[in-house]
Amino acid sequence: MNCYGGKQLAESFRTVRRNTLKIAEEIPEEKYSFKPTPDTKSVGQLLTHIGLGPRFQQQVHQVDKVKTLEGFNFPGLMQAISAEEQKPRSKAQIIDFLTREGEAWALWLEGLSDDFLSEEVRMPQGTQPATKCRLEMLLSPKEHEMHHRGQLMLIQRMLGITPHLTRDFQERMAARAAEQARAAEQARA
Repeated sequence: MNCYGGKQLAESFRTVRRNTLKIAEEIPEEKYSFKPTPDTKSVGQLLTHIGLGPRFQQQVHQVDKVKTLEGFNFPGLMQAISAEEQKPRSKAQIIDFLTREGEAWALWLEGLSDDFLSEEVRMPQGTQPATKCRLEMLLSPKEHEMHHRGQLMLIQRMLGITPHLTRDFQERMAARAAEQARAAEQARA
């Protein structure tokens, strides 16, 4: 029995992307050029980088459907992705890009069969492990996005914005505390 397939992969990616979009919406456009340090990406570049995150896996699994990464032109693909990342975009364009790219990726993931997800792909010589199943590889765009979303949440703090996930948690905790206080008051009455 396979408990995690294409539909679950797609839905978990959509959840991550919704949270990224919420952050993108909450950061003011005038802060999209903000860099925490001079040698890092700006907010806008980081959000675009996130939007481009699935491109490597798309090329490997969706376009080329490779069985081995031996000889794969990784530097060429990364150069093309980097050039796309540097294109100037407004906040609205970045949010639209994140939305479109994310949904296209999720729709593709949704239709993947268990047989496809279990196929082994050979890694470049000297890499450990020597092979990975497609499912493991296809989880990486979500993991990559979560990594960078953590950076964005720290940037939000630097900009004086409490991240929405923190606010949501604080609201749930306050509601539970109020509920417990009401229950304790009723028990005393």
